[in-house]
Amino acid sequence: MTEHAIVVENLTKRFGKGEQAVLAVDNLSLQVRAGEVFGLLGPNGAGKTTTIRMLSALIAPTSGRAVVAGHEIGKEDMDVRRKVGILTETPGMYDQLSAERNLAFFAALYDVADIPGQVEKYLRMLGLWARRGDEVGEFSKGMRQKLAIARALLHEPPVLYLDEPTSGLDPEAARLVREFIAELRQQGRTIIMCTHNLDEADRLCDRVGVFKARLLALDTPANLRGQLFGRMVVFHLAQAEPRLAEAVSGFDFVQKAELIDQKLVVTLDDPEAHNPAIIRRLVEAGAELRFVGEVRRSLEDVYLHLMDKEEGNHG
Repeated sequence: MTEHAIVVENLTKRFGKGEQAVLAVDNLSLQVRAGEVFGLLGPNGAGKTTTIRMLSALIAPTSGRAVVAGHEIGKEDMDVRRKVGILTETPGMYDQLSAERNLAFFAALYDVADIPGQVEKYLRMLGLWARRGDEVGEFSKGMRQKLAIARALLHEPPVLYLDEPTSGLDPEAARLVREFIAELRQQGRTIIMCTHNLDEADRLCDRVGVFKARLLALDTPANLRGQLFGRMVVFHLAQAEPRLAEAVSGFDFVQKAELIDQKLVVTLDDPEAHNPAIIRRLVEAGAELRFVGEVRRSLEDVYLHLMDKEEGNHG
């Protein structure tokens, strides 16, 4: 049985009372497996940060419950806070202190045993050791972001919340952070990542939840693409003829077949199993195939489809 690092049941948060109350998180239920990178995707104001704050025991839910790293929020809040690390979207640092002193200060708050060792470990891992004595006020946004990631990890939390972890980073630094997240997953850390970078979420996340106050969809990026759009295979032809689309439309597993320029685009389930039959049928029909490829829908396509549908439901 898979161990779950986070279990959320009907978690709800309202701000204010009566008719003026704002529903920020609506009856959220999900489970995040230990060692999983889970992406929480949604527009600004969707309730992602509110969810993270509840799961960090920083604010109390209006109703529902959640267990994080074996501890229930609202009952074992100090234990929850010891087991989580947080990178906020706008991490606060002491600008007049050096990077090294900033981390040492926060490490002391977490009762880290080997403060100098932990500070050096993460400054080196994130490429900031050479700047350890510089005041943080002199750092670029990207450097401050990397320092904030180091701060979130000083006490070696099993659960890590990352809110826009590559925001403000140049491509090289962003790649370093992505590789770092992949390394943390290999170490068995559980990571919830809020990001607007959908390509990044596609590459890093084992599963994603698309969220706008309530959960709209939850699965692996690949499964979400398949569920919403099916899979599309493109057969590039020497000459496109309408009879070729008709020839493959008779298969039960073909959902749609249409000619676009010199290509036959076929929507179907499980192309690996069914492509050979389609190829045989096309060759029998006299088609000259040049090559075969698959149209890959992006996670952005999935996200925008779900958001448009949600807007339509409330429009």
